[in-house]
Amino acid sequence: MRSQSQTEKDVYSQYHLKKVINASGRMTILGVSTPRPEVVDAVSHGLSEYFEIKDLVDKTGQYIAKLLNVESAVVVSCASAGIAQAVAGLIIKDDRDLLFNLHSSDKYVPREIIVPKGHNVNFGAPIGTMVSLGGGIVVEAGYANECKPEHIESLINADTAAILYVKSHHCVQKSMLTVAQAATIAKKHNIPLIVDAAAEEDLYIYYQQGADLVIYSGAKAIEGPTSGLVIGRHQAIEWLKLQSQGIGRPMKVGKEGILGLTKAIELYVNDPKQETGQQMVSKMTPFIDNLNSLPGVLANVVWDSAGRDIARTEIAFDSTVVGKSAIEIVELMKQGEIAVYFREYKANEGKVDVDVRSVTSAQLDIIYNKIKRIILGVK
Repeated sequence: MRSQSQTEKDVYSQYHLKKVINASGRMTILGVSTPRPEVVDAVSHGLSEYFEIKDLVDKTGQYIAKLLNVESAVVVSCASAGIAQAVAGLIIKDDRDLLFNLHSSDKYVPREIIVPKGHNVNFGAPIGTMVSLGGGIVVEAGYANECKPEHIESLINADTAAILYVKSHHCVQKSMLTVAQAATIAKKHNIPLIVDAAAEEDLYIYYQQGADLVIYSGAKAIEGPTSGLVIGRHQAIEWLKLQSQGIGRPMKVGKEGILGLTKAIELYVNDPKQETGQQMVSKMTPFIDNLNSLPGVLANVVWDSAGRDIARTEIAFDSTVVGKSAIEIVELMKQGEIAVYFREYKANEGKVDVDVRSVTSAQLDIIYNKIKRIILGVK
């Protein structure tokens, strides 16, 4: 039997793959996260067995719902598929004609999905595309830098199918109404509220605040396999599950993903082993000290802009001293035998962030030495 190290060597050499240090966080382009061994075992078991898939979907959903104390839950293929199927479910409900002909039928049903303008973002694909896949029409509320409850309420009419609230670091944070405020409006007008909380860590709060459907990535904070989780009201989840016969068919999740995510949620709830923000600070303090010894480099601790307990290292490069822009350094860090990926959102401002959740202390040393070589011009 081959050892794990031998298998790893074969994968990289056989397919000519580059090794990666993921200092950007739980990012889809890098494979998101690395699940615990118990989750890997559940995935492996799922691959080795047969199930009645509908029964597997229903029973694991019931188990997850009990764990999280919610009405209902279902595992989907990913968070973005969850958005599309949630929108479709709330538009179609149990109308079989629309289920089979969502995009070709001219039957009238409410299709407008109200989204705060600052939430209509591109997370790797546009939020609007996911809504359109689900048969919805995006209606933007408020402004790019402001959305108040009255902005949403003024747009509600007979064509409104749902409100969609996106809880994400990608979104504008300032001057935005809260989930609780959005839920109050939804309840007042008897329309459903969908919360896209893909990368969020709290599996309880948005449901408790009144959301009808809450969507999470299974592979981000929960650290499951590629998958998604939707929790919410029983009827809304049942309508979403019907999408397996409609637009959800090409988005179906495999048996291994269902069992793997169910195990990951169980561990996440009952045996949390997550690194705290202060532990992250302790791990990256020597890294920050080393960086600050380099000419033209200023490193310090920053906290997650969306309010999560995540500390990161912000590195500012003075291009007049370093001789290269942050954008150039970002690209150089991806070259060589080991590609290093930063959070690049502020590169145009001369800054990058290092997310240390998936990075070891030894890998932080590799990152520092690679930056040092680039700045000092040595190989």
